Amino acid sequence: MSLEIKELTKRFGAKTAVDALSLSLREPGVYGLIGTNGAGKTTTIRMLLGMLPADGGSALWNGAAIPQSGLRYGYMPEERGIYMKTRVGEQLVYFARLRGMRKADAMASADRLLDRLGVAEYKSMLAEKLSKGNQQKIQLIATLLHDPDLLILDEPFSGLDPLNTQLFRELIEELASKGKYIILSSHQMAVVEEYCREITLLHRGKTILQGDLRRIKAGYGHTKLVVAVPDAALDMAQSFGLRVTERRAAEADLALPPQDADARAEEYLKAMLAAGILPAKFQLSEPTLHEIFIEKVGEAVEGGAAA
Repeated sequence: MSLEIKELTKRFGAKTAVDALSLSLREPGVYGLIGTNGAGKTTTIRMLLGMLPADGGSALWNGAAIPQSGLRYGYMPEERGIYMKTRVGEQLVYFARLRGMRKADAMASADRLLDRLGVAEYKSMLAEKLSKGNQQKIQLIATLLHDPDLLILDEPFSGLDPLNTQLFRELIEELASKGKYIILSSHQMAVVEEYCREITLLHRGKTILQGDLRRIKAGYGHTKLVVAVPDAALDMAQSFGLRVTERRAAEADLALPPQDADARAEEYLKAMLAAGILPAKFQLSEPTLHEIFIEKVGEAVEGGAAA
């Protein structure tokens, strides 16, 4: 199985919402589709599923247009779509029946997923009585009921507390391990970084970064230094060409010059030790996806302003 998007384009009047987007999923796993608000992520998803007509390009699953007869796909939109005045179990069976499941199979699948996500006790409750987090669980269950091959999750972690976020992350990892193809659209870069092998970063409809996330990060080198040191040691950093980019309660991030990052970090460490300062933490690392995201979008904004 494979998903292939080729030169997909969508215009709304004079505005190009998605500009010749191409990407492919040739193996099961999680693919990250990221970008700022209005970048074109949701428009891409809606074209992918045939909910919006494309003005150019194509989206193919195993070489055929989507949606197609026999394709099992699940879509969890950013805007939640459960029926608030209907009991949880009843609507889950209804959603499954729309996907062609027999009633007995639908009930069994709903019961299994309700139990898996810890909301079995709400099966007979009206959806409006549930917390927002539990309503989101029901939405995810509705997406998974029919065991889809292709999953598209648009901001699935929005509004979740840390415990439910972790539960969703574990379930997504489990689905990927079972051979599912998953497109994950999220603003939570830490989650994307943890689970997505490949990413596409959109800004105003254009692809500004794409590829294997590990290779992207490796291409930056170890240009970030995380330290836990006294303020006086941070003041010393400037004389070695290091720039403090963020201060937190217990540690700080410093940017290293990419051309001689290791040498500058070594000089800085030697100077601290010579001054009798022993860092509680001194860690060289690649930039995070969040930092790369900020850099690339910033470059795109500056380039657009210059143009």
